[in-house]
Amino acid sequence: MHAASVGAPPTRRAVLRAAFTAAVLAGTAAALAPVLRARRPRQTVSPAPLAEETYRGRHIEVSAAGVRIDGRPLHVMRRADGSYLSGINHFESYGTPLELARAAVDELGTTQLALAAPHHG
Repeated sequence: MHAASVGAPPTRRAVLRAAFTAAVLAGTAAALAPVLRARRPRQTVSPAPLAEETYRGRHIEVSAAGVRIDGRPLHVMRRADGSYLSGINHFESYGTPLELARAAVDELGTTQLALAAPHHG
């Protein structure tokens, strides 16, 4: 800077240079944000169960990962009205996943769920 320009209003060139520099920095930060977020270590611990109980001698666990009966996955579907249904009894819906699991235990009796859910193809 020149001694004569101290205290003088900024020139158009200086204002444009500052605006361009700010735009480049903001664009770079926006482009790098997803990359930096992806480098964070991911949590590998399974989520804590929302509900866990023994019902008629069967262990029921409801978590964000799904519903399990005796450690085996129960296929659960959410209906548009907010209720739940499963492949065990898909003609009746239930208000919560826990109610659904209890009904599935009632329907299964002593039978175990399959280890892997069938895939449609």
